[in-house]
Amino acid sequence: MVRNYLIVTASYWGFTLVDGALRMLVLFHFFRLGYTPFTLAFLFLLYEAAGIGANLAGGYFASRFGIPRMLAVGQILQIAGLLMLSALDPGWGAAASVAWVVIAQGIAGVAKDLTKTASKSAIKATSAEGSGQLFRWVAWFTGSKNAMKGIGFFVGGLLLDLVGFSHALWMMAALLGVIFVAGLLLLPSQLGKAKSSKTIGELFGKSRGVNLLAAARIFMFGARDVWFVVGLPVFLYANGWSFLEVGGFLAAWTIAYGGVQAIAPALVSRSTDGLSREVPAARVWAAILAAVPIALAVILQTAGVGRPDLVLVIGLALFGLPFAVNSSQHSYLILAYAGSEKAAEDVGFYYAANAVGRLLGIILSGVLYQVAGMTGCLAGSAVMLLLCWLITFLLPTNEGLSPAQARPGAR
Repeated sequence: MVRNYLIVTASYWGFTLVDGALRMLVLFHFFRLGYTPFTLAFLFLLYEAAGIGANLAGGYFASRFGIPRMLAVGQILQIAGLLMLSALDPGWGAAASVAWVVIAQGIAGVAKDLTKTASKSAIKATSAEGSGQLFRWVAWFTGSKNAMKGIGFFVGGLLLDLVGFSHALWMMAALLGVIFVAGLLLLPSQLGKAKSSKTIGELFGKSRGVNLLAAARIFMFGARDVWFVVGLPVFLYANGWSFLEVGGFLAAWTIAYGGVQAIAPALVSRSTDGLSREVPAARVWAAILAAVPIALAVILQTAGVGRPDLVLVIGLALFGLPFAVNSSQHSYLILAYAGSEKAAEDVGFYYAANAVGRLLGIILSGVLYQVAGMTGCLAGSAVMLLLCWLITFLLPTNEGLSPAQARPGAR
């Protein structure tokens, strides 16, 4: 079990490294070509929208055909998306270029979410010692994955400067090819294979805990992306930062954020039932998180702020701690609420909600930045986080882990 967990984690590290680099490559390459913030946001729309269906399908097919097959499908699709992007002709008009990139990003979005759903489901399939081990494994997996994404941000900016757009994409596709072959050779084909839903109603018939947590996830990740995806990078670049500096900062932040996620179990009081202390803790951390963008928006509107870019850098550092803990808690809670027979489907449903939130955040990031600047993005983030906080008061504390799974000795 531990061996399979480590193989899946290492495989997802490589995939996430490429995914983070791809985001920076696309964002900076087309910003350098003169695209507006709204158009930049539009480039990522299908990437997130495709993820909604991909998560649902990924959870279903991972249960039916096994996790390794879904990992392989996601990796092949990502390679296809990278190669498609590398074929972009600089001589095409703006409309054709945008359409080509949006479709390629859509393929990459499907790939990312098939791989993520399969990988997160593998944790439930390989963890057999109760809530304590589950929380630790989820936290380490999520934290290390986000650290790799941060490294990917830096790698994307670096590759764009060193080898250019197309050559960077080819190098990333080659890395994924190696990961694809390794997964086929090392993982048991039946890992995660279980009973799957027979009807659409059964597929969407989730427990109250799963439904509410999915709703909270929509607003939490929308609140991050509404200022993180387009607004913040463009704002920093407009204030004199280079592409490499922006990519390096986002990389450092994401690595630190991943580190906090990995140690989140030490920051949250644990209960023997897996929920009674964890859910109230989620409410406290959600309230702390909502306070950060509110304070930043007020400060930016105050006269005499000489270096607004530094204010945002400090604010983002403060934002990272409660966001990382919240994210890690949610990643644990979805597995705690998920049914054992159809865990992959529950996880897929939850990450489909995650994709909805990211899609909403990306749209608002481009629109709000173009209309109201960074203050508008922060205000939008604050509203969504307040909604997330309110939903946490409805989360149940009495469903999910069985008494055997949650026994004190399992911690």
